[in-house]
Amino acid sequence: MKLVVNTLLFSFLMSFFVAVQAGSIETHSFDDPKKEATYKQLIQELRCLVCQNQNIAGSNAELAQDLRRQTYEMVTKGATRDEVVDFMVTRYGDFVLYKPPFKIKTALLWIGPSLLLLLSLIFLVIHIRKRPKTAEIALDAKQRESVQDLMK
Repeated sequence: MKLVVNTLLFSFLMSFFVAVQAGSIETHSFDDPKKEATYKQLIQELRCLVCQNQNIAGSNAELAQDLRRQTYEMVTKGATRDEVVDFMVTRYGDFVLYKPPFKIKTALLWIGPSLLLLLSLIFLVIHIRKRPKTAEIALDAKQRESVQDLMK
């Protein structure tokens, strides 16, 4: 009996949590398919500043929700993709973009991985060249004969 009550309680709680999650799904309506495409492209390109590894389309952080709402409002009012991006960069900096423009401030982001790979390869080559050569093993005549017999 206790197992049945626990199962029913668990089922009720799970259905409650699913209903709460379903209530947080955002739906936006657009009067123009081009605006909808622009909105979808923008939320894929803009980075969530809280999650940092997700775009705002995939993040449930409050800031990401705010950025999606702001993007939706700007696009529905007729703002172009570049205007929305400029607004977000002005407000949050280049970090809000997944592909920041090449500037002095972002040079390390663009050059850093290649530079790190190059330095690693140089270090590896130097390390391999400096390591001692393997010493040859001296074999006496009897050992040489047994090796030659094995090789036949």
